[in-house]
Amino acid sequence: MCGIIGIVGKEDVTHRILDGLRRLEYRGYDSAGIATLVDGKTLDRRRAEGKLINLENVLRENALPGKTGIGHTRWATHGAPTVGNAHPHTTEKVAVVHNGIIENFRDLRQELTAKGHVMETETDTEVIVHLITDFIGEGLDARGAAAAAIKRLRGAFSLAIIFEGDNGLMIGARKGTPLVMGHGDGEMYLGSDAIALAQLTTKITYLDEGDRVELTHDTARIFDVDDREIIRPMNIVSAASGMIDKGNHRHFMMKEIHEQPAVVGQTLGTMIDPIQGHVTLPDMPFDLAKVDRVTIIACGTSYYAGQVAKYWLEQMARINVEVDVASEFRYREAVMPEGGLAVFISQSGETADTLAALRYAKSQGQHILSILNVPQSSMERESDVVLHTHAGPEVGVASTKAFTCQLSVLACLSIAIAKARGKIDDKEEARLCIALTEAPARMADVLNHEEAIKTLADDVAKARDVIYLARGLEYPIAMEGALKLKEISYIHAEGYAAGEMKHGPIALIDEDVPIIVIAPSGRLYEKTVSNMQEVIARKGQVIFITDEKGAASDGQDAVATIALPMLDEFVTPILYSIPVQLLAYYVAVAKGTDVDQPRNLAKSVTVE
Repeated sequence: MCGIIGIVGKEDVTHRILDGLRRLEYRGYDSAGIATLVDGKTLDRRRAEGKLINLENVLRENALPGKTGIGHTRWATHGAPTVGNAHPHTTEKVAVVHNGIIENFRDLRQELTAKGHVMETETDTEVIVHLITDFIGEGLDARGAAAAAIKRLRGAFSLAIIFEGDNGLMIGARKGTPLVMGHGDGEMYLGSDAIALAQLTTKITYLDEGDRVELTHDTARIFDVDDREIIRPMNIVSAASGMIDKGNHRHFMMKEIHEQPAVVGQTLGTMIDPIQGHVTLPDMPFDLAKVDRVTIIACGTSYYAGQVAKYWLEQMARINVEVDVASEFRYREAVMPEGGLAVFISQSGETADTLAALRYAKSQGQHILSILNVPQSSMERESDVVLHTHAGPEVGVASTKAFTCQLSVLACLSIAIAKARGKIDDKEEARLCIALTEAPARMADVLNHEEAIKTLADDVAKARDVIYLARGLEYPIAMEGALKLKEISYIHAEGYAAGEMKHGPIALIDEDVPIIVIAPSGRLYEKTVSNMQEVIARKGQVIFITDEKGAASDGQDAVATIALPMLDEFVTPILYSIPVQLLAYYVAVAKGTDVDQPRNLAKSVTVE
């Protein structure tokens, strides 16, 4: 999860930008850089691969003066973690730092290359700086060029931009990823979060979705997505620099829900080559093509991520897949043919049951692949290979962003195994990769339904029992939605395969039972809707979570319908995770429970 800091200052800013980048190290990174306006006129930059100490050494040998500057810590996404791919990216006119992912960068790259722009990196970010430069070349001033370029970008992103010859101007923008503005005495600041600015100011303005801000030394003009100038409230935050803050959210869980477009984009970017349209995994100490059995083991929310992966792997890779809860797996003394692949999923990498299952699988001659969010954990040290989710610290006990990042990694792993086994060709791999890279922006769109879901929560909060129904890829999301509701609202909830309703659970249906039906249009849509009609006939109170096509055809039959954006069926589990998270959150708020630290639960279960 990359970090941004920018300062329009009264004195040289490089040392303060470095300090802000240190405060963002918790996000993880593999390169860093700073750009300033030297003498208030000329853009210059310093970059380094690896840790900030390397950038400090570069600056010690080659100082970088300037009173206006931007800095960045980068997790490699589009392009390897090299100095050349590190931010800031510059032309002679513009410097940019960027968090997130630009979906349409291929089209923009082709367009700009045809106009004579020369691309020097493998990154999606480089198209932004050339696009702004192109608009300046057409006669727009810095503000107009930035505004025009931002409108051309599709994806999830936050930006900080400075311009050659304009020492008093910095422009920021956000869509789907966070960006905050700080107010100083004759200075203004931008940062990925308030932590980056903690030593600079306690006066923070949180930019809203779609906002663009134009900063000078003592002014800040904010424009919304429709280019209307608006005012956002200023917040006074604690000067304590060591805490990860909630931003402008009431709870960490909500902050983490809103971070998902950014961190999913970050995670996908580390595994998908967007130019070639294929998945790139770390070097494997075994041959994926020769794996003929996959065993996925996890606990809780991670287990449901594994259940989604079972559908992906069996459908695409045509491989036998078993998914088991870690707490039961080793006690079954499962038979594991030697040479199989055992996949372990854990946010912390310290989950006691999962770690014990890993050791059992290792004793059975399995190749060990772990999907983890916390580097250098016990599970990482005992695995053959690790795929990292780049969710950043997750404070809320009920997992949200770690879950969708796990799904993202599992989707990429599934594509890689299918390709290695010859079950999909280059064209299908590219299609699936494009579908995945569209997910972060669509996730940001889903967050626009927050108020509608909040309204529904008041009625759901009165229920004693809630049932979630779905089929296929969404069936595990139904179970995950029920788990979220149980965890933080303490309402009994169950997730069922919709086709199983007639085999028992339909007896529970009456007018007091909310039924959450998850049904994107696709192969199983009509069957799921048929099951939904059976529930409605028995006075079940259906909340229908579908897409625009489903809402148009069947939304009128439910008491409420949430219509999500249309997206490739392959990616829908990632997208449909968000509304069930939001519903659980707002039900818990309505009931007044402790959202971030629900009773009896711990973030990491390190004992059996």
